[in-house]
Amino acid sequence: THPNIVQVFDFGEHDTDLYMAMEYVDGTTAAKLIRAAASRSEEVPLDVTLHVILSILRALEYAHTSRDDAGRSLNLVHRDVSPGNVLIDRSGAVKLTDFGIARATEFERRTDVGQLKGKLGYMSPEQVVGKELDARSDLFTLAIVFAELVSLRPLFSGGRELDVLLRIRDADLGALDRSSNHVPDDIRTVLFRALARDPFMRYPTATAFADALEEVVRRRRLQVGPSKLAGWLERLGLVQIAEEEEDTSETGKRSTAVLDFDTGKQRALRDEEIRPSQPPAEARDVSPQIYRIKSDDGEVTGPMSYARLVELFATGQAKTSSFIARESGRFKIASEYSELNRFVSSPALRWDDEWPREALERGPIDRVMLPTRLYTYALKRETGVVLLRDGARKKKIYLIEGVPEFVASTNKAELLGEFLIARGQVLRMEVEMALAMSPRFGGRLGDSLVGLGVLRPVELFRAIHEQTQTRFLDVFQWRKGEMAYVRGVRSHEETFPLGVDPFELVARGIRDGYPARELEAILHPLDEEVLEPVVHPPVRLDAFRLPEREARVLRAVDGTTTLQGLVAQMSAGRLADPGEVYTAVFVGLSCQIIRSARWDTFAAVAP
Repeated sequence: THPNIVQVFDFGEHDTDLYMAMEYVDGTTAAKLIRAAASRSEEVPLDVTLHVILSILRALEYAHTSRDDAGRSLNLVHRDVSPGNVLIDRSGAVKLTDFGIARATEFERRTDVGQLKGKLGYMSPEQVVGKELDARSDLFTLAIVFAELVSLRPLFSGGRELDVLLRIRDADLGALDRSSNHVPDDIRTVLFRALARDPFMRYPTATAFADALEEVVRRRRLQVGPSKLAGWLERLGLVQIAEEEEDTSETGKRSTAVLDFDTGKQRALRDEEIRPSQPPAEARDVSPQIYRIKSDDGEVTGPMSYARLVELFATGQAKTSSFIARESGRFKIASEYSELNRFVSSPALRWDDEWPREALERGPIDRVMLPTRLYTYALKRETGVVLLRDGARKKKIYLIEGVPEFVASTNKAELLGEFLIARGQVLRMEVEMALAMSPRFGGRLGDSLVGLGVLRPVELFRAIHEQTQTRFLDVFQWRKGEMAYVRGVRSHEETFPLGVDPFELVARGIRDGYPARELEAILHPLDEEVLEPVVHPPVRLDAFRLPEREARVLRAVDGTTTLQGLVAQMSAGRLADPGEVYTAVFVGLSCQIIRSARWDTFAAVAP
């Protein structure tokens, strides 16, 4: 119960229907307020804006600090602070509603990994990539509402939905910069802190955010309260607008829209389409078996579906020189089929048998020096492609200034469709359907899944974000094969920056790909070697985001202790177990955080 939170009076079940009885707010929303002011080119008065934001900060302060009956903090996060959920009573009272997707840490998580929480355009950077959220996420999204009230334009908008998500993830405040004439300097200062990409750079609590705004009120000698807001809404006629904030169907229920591919227009789904009375049929190919493929030696395979044909190209089993027949037609080279254009023209998706002559550092994969090679590419901010192969298993890691931008793989389990199925985000039947439709989306499965309504853009964004990391980290599992590097090569695929520090990925790769017993064997020659800290390491230790126990191991290296002595010291004090010591030391040696004379010899003779 709080004056700035819409109260729930009762809930229960009536004739098998669940219900909630909530406080009725007779008025409008911040979303309508912004639209009405923008349509009239009339700025929202600063004291009105500050009254709205301070009211919601009080609501969040109450929610974020709420405790259970035993006095334990619930760590409640709203996760959907947006203009439509800021209700304004005709008297000028401001209330936050729709805590329906809020989650306390003690509550059971009832949603699948990657499921969308929050509205597009009103999420925090950490929310976009699916990280755990705390109160600072709500403060970021409230700051978006604040920015839109003072600038009367969306902070993150325009272009494709994935572009919006990218701008949020990177906290791109270009729209706020372009509104500089309308945003006072003291308000801009507050906004830029509240909208920092790193949560640790934001206001730590709703109280701290409110204190900063109260200081603006005092300095400007403003009178902040409900009366001016009420008069302003009445003059604009907003309190008499009765239509629903959300789009609704003729029955007044929320509707869901799908794209009709024949007309190019959206239509509303009927309830029976959204929730079919019968469970879906068992997964099957939804595209017809109309393709045949002829290999270079004349062997014909098929008939097969388009989805199966795409899989053969994506995993390198079909070559760009293959001949394809569709239905009863003659065999033609694959490039003559528009639906296969992406798979035969993209350098990232072609799997040629020979490596380019300009490949550098070609040689066998060395488990000892593999992390050092990948770390060095990141350190030197290399742009190019790392090539790996072990028989039919192949991988390409495209780097942009040392950061993995795109990773292609012939491993079927690493294809996007299989990745999504394994995570439980889609059904195999849905992937097959999306593949059948993908020629209309440039051959891109992800865009097809979004276009069909199977995935929401943020779910696709998160999946590709995780898939790229998973494909990269898999390299640390390779125990044999060849490796090379080609400088200056780009993937020419439509990608988005990974947004993860490559040094953190190298450390994660070592932790996930090198068991303690293997690391003990690798480091055995250094048992009696004294380990020394690198006085000025090329990269700060915190860039690797090591677990505290591993970071503690590296901080304990002082130039007087051997590896065995370090293991004994950390184990005796229960500061780290031997496996954590070996992992930390291997990360430190591979990434030039610590050194030893014998390790330097290893590195000098490595290919």
